[in-house]
Amino acid sequence: MFDYIRFPLKLTFSVLSAMVIGFYLNLEMPRWAIMTAGIVAGGTAFAAGGDPYSGALRYRGILRIVGTFFGSVAALTLIIFTVQAPFLLMLLACIWAGFCVWLSSLARIENASAMATASYTALTVIVTIQSSGHLVLAPIYAIERCSEIVLGILCTMLADLIFSPRSIKQAIDNEADSLLVMHYRLLRICVCQHDREEVDAVWAELVRRTHTLRNMTDQLRLESSRWSNACQRLSAIQDLSLTLITHAIEIFLMQRDTSGVIPLQYSLLFEKEAKGVNDIHSSMKVLRHILTTADSGSKPVMLSRWVGAATEYLLLLNGVKSNARIFTLEKDILRREVVKSTRSAETRHAMINGIRTFLATATAALFWLYTGWTSGSSCMILLGVVTALAMRSPNPLAVAKDFVYGMTVAAPVALVIYTIILPATQQSMTLLCLTMGVVAFVCGLFLQKRQLGTMGAFAGILNAVTIDKPMAFHFSVFLDNVLGQIIGSCLALAVILLIPDNARKHTGRKILNRLMYSAISALGSDKSRRHRNHLPAMYQQLGLLQNLFPQDINKYRIALTLILSYQQFTTISVQDSQALSHLRSNLRVIARRLVSADQPPQRRESFTRLMSELKDYLTGSPGQGGEQSLHQKLERMVVLLEQYEDSFIYI
Repeated sequence: MFDYIRFPLKLTFSVLSAMVIGFYLNLEMPRWAIMTAGIVAGGTAFAAGGDPYSGALRYRGILRIVGTFFGSVAALTLIIFTVQAPFLLMLLACIWAGFCVWLSSLARIENASAMATASYTALTVIVTIQSSGHLVLAPIYAIERCSEIVLGILCTMLADLIFSPRSIKQAIDNEADSLLVMHYRLLRICVCQHDREEVDAVWAELVRRTHTLRNMTDQLRLESSRWSNACQRLSAIQDLSLTLITHAIEIFLMQRDTSGVIPLQYSLLFEKEAKGVNDIHSSMKVLRHILTTADSGSKPVMLSRWVGAATEYLLLLNGVKSNARIFTLEKDILRREVVKSTRSAETRHAMINGIRTFLATATAALFWLYTGWTSGSSCMILLGVVTALAMRSPNPLAVAKDFVYGMTVAAPVALVIYTIILPATQQSMTLLCLTMGVVAFVCGLFLQKRQLGTMGAFAGILNAVTIDKPMAFHFSVFLDNVLGQIIGSCLALAVILLIPDNARKHTGRKILNRLMYSAISALGSDKSRRHRNHLPAMYQQLGLLQNLFPQDINKYRIALTLILSYQQFTTISVQDSQALSHLRSNLRVIARRLVSADQPPQRRESFTRLMSELKDYLTGSPGQGGEQSLHQKLERMVVLLEQYEDSFIYI
């Protein structure tokens, strides 16, 4: 029962503590502290689908503090240089908002809140100063805005410490165990040649759960520094998980193309299904003994690699559970490879998000300044908040709809609170706390269920009731706030609908080309290049491809084949001749040019030249020893590229 009401209690404590401290410190507008506490706590829970674990909320709070300072400094800078030109000032504020949303769309999603906060903070400061007509008070207002937001975030962090002392560590231990059991299941169905659909379903689930484990590790890292050793091991476990997936799929494809790759005596070992980590540990002992005593000619190399990676997984898993110091053998595993990072493939998506934000805010700003609309300031502020929060989310349209529905529901609720309940509580701080506490608690119950419209309704109620010091109940001000909120959220939804995001095909093509470049970059004898581990970045791009094209199985198979080609190329020793080295260098240059090409004719030219160079390389390689194995695998990749040529040029 307490787990169910933990988050509503935390949200209630955050809002009430921010309100009480704000009144005690005589802040000019304590409602900003209240709204910040509610949005930071409520938004994190709404995104997580429940009460977040310890650490996640504090990290986002710190990012919002940083973003608030950046936005306030930007607002003051713009006001200083354009104080005599209000139209230019508002135009630059809208450009700043679009720029920050563009940057937040390129950043990792857990780090995007800093730039999103900087976006609407600058817009809020400039709009409020512009509507009041007292530009000389801009520095004072910016300082007050920062202090109120910091107060709200600190109250949220305090509530998180009191009501959410639970750690994500136990959940990570269970997830790492079940992930290894699922890896063993994938190996069984690959060795025993089950249906392709079952293999696709299991490996897709493994990729998803590996990314989930990575996100959980990030939360554990934020929770406390005492988990640093466990986090290092978990990072290596995630890379090993991707390696195990690749080896298993390679076994499946080789078993399908060449029967008997895995001898019958090994296949019989996988008849029994593993129910837990202890069963897998016992199976690994048997497999290691058999593989060690077997002749080199009859030993299945791919199975040996899988067993080796699984053994390292088990070793690191014991260290994760104990959180003991890292031993020498574990250090060798952790230092073995350098993980290669990659830039975001959503560059066009980020540009569209920035354009959407700029056009929405600029249109509203011009209309407000031209007509003197009394609800214009409230509309501008909410428009900046909605666009900043919606554009970085995986589904901007759903977030915009949430605010539209929420603001519509918030209007009658806020009307009752503002006109009937709040005036009756002015002689008692206890009654005021009771009123706002009930609102926060009820909204908290719906927020952790991710009920559509709840986040927008909660933010709308907190903003519409305008808890300031001293409290002044002017119905015209309330009406302006409510109308501005509703119209601003509707305008944000209209902009998202009118400016469609057509970057999906562009992003999909760029992902496939980057995967192809990573596979080609594995060709060669340069140890420093082959030492870099591209698998985490490649699987991250594969996950993005799954989100963009959830029903297109062909794209998954193209991407997975390229990942397998990369893994195979890194394990093959090739000749270090000058002629072949020059050909491999040309291949990397042309592949990089194909990735960066913007127009279809340029991509067509680069792709045609790449195919010609690949065929020249196949002709020039001797086809003996390691080169023979490379020759066969490279031929398969050339056939794949030719078969899906349009996917690398036009998609």
